[in-house]
Amino acid sequence: MKYEINPLYKDKLEDFLLNIKSYFYDNHNTIHKARNELKIIAYDGIDTIVKSFKVPNFINRIVYSFFRDSKAKKSYEYALKIGDFTPTPIGYIEFYSTKLLKESYFISEKFSYDFTIREPLLDRNFEDREAILRAFGLFSFQLHEAGIFHDDYSPGNILIKKNNDTYEFKIVDINRMKFFKFSTSDRAKSFAKLWAIDEDLRIIGDEYIKHFSADKKFVDLICHYSLKNKKIKNFKKRLKGKEIDW
Repeated sequence: MKYEINPLYKDKLEDFLLNIKSYFYDNHNTIHKARNELKIIAYDGIDTIVKSFKVPNFINRIVYSFFRDSKAKKSYEYALKIGDFTPTPIGYIEFYSTKLLKESYFISEKFSYDFTIREPLLDRNFEDREAILRAFGLFSFQLHEAGIFHDDYSPGNILIKKNNDTYEFKIVDINRMKFFKFSTSDRAKSFAKLWAIDEDLRIIGDEYIKHFSADKKFVDLICHYSLKNKKIKNFKKRLKGKEIDW
C-alpha cells in the first residue's frame, strides 16, 4: 500500500486510514454510487466522507501504477493546494496487487452543506434565489483569481451552506483540476457545464463582472459557451437515441 495523511489528523485518524477497507465495507451509509462510491463514516467523533474509486481496467492499472498519479492521490494533493475552496482533506491510500494499483480511497472531513447549486438553478421559487446566484458569481471569481479551473464545474459538485445571511461554497470531485492564469475566455468557459438557463447565467455573470474588469460582452460569452456545451451534449444524446434536454 501507499498512503499519505494530513498531519492535522495523523494522531487521530491514521489507524482509520490504514484499515479503511474494513471500515468502508462494514458501513452502509452510501450517499452516492456510480463509477465511484461515497460513504459517510464517523470515526473518533469526526464525520468523514470516504470516496472509493472504481478499480481501473488493466491498462489503467499500469498507467496509474507507473506513469500517472491515481485519482485518489490527485484528489488529496489538489485539496491541500486549493485550501478553503474544498472540504478539509484527511488523506488517501492506495492498495496494490502484483505491483499494480487495485483499490484507492480519498478521505475528507464531511462538509455539512444545505444544498448544491442545482436546487436554486432548477427551482424558480427557491428561497433567496438571486442572492445565492450572485454569491456564486463572486465565489467563482475568487476561484478563478486563485488560478483554479475545475474541469467538472457542474451543479452536483458545488456545495452550499447558509451561514446566517451569507453563503459558503465548497467544490468537490476535484481529481480533475487545472492550475493556470485565466484568460477572459477561460473564465467564461468554466460556467458551461452548469446547464443553466441564460437568465440565471446573466445574474451570475453580472455579479462576476462587478469584481472583474469586463463589460456585458463577458456575460454574453458565458451564455455562448453554455449553449455550445448544450448543443454538443444533446447531439451526443441524439446519436444514442436519448431525449434531449435544454
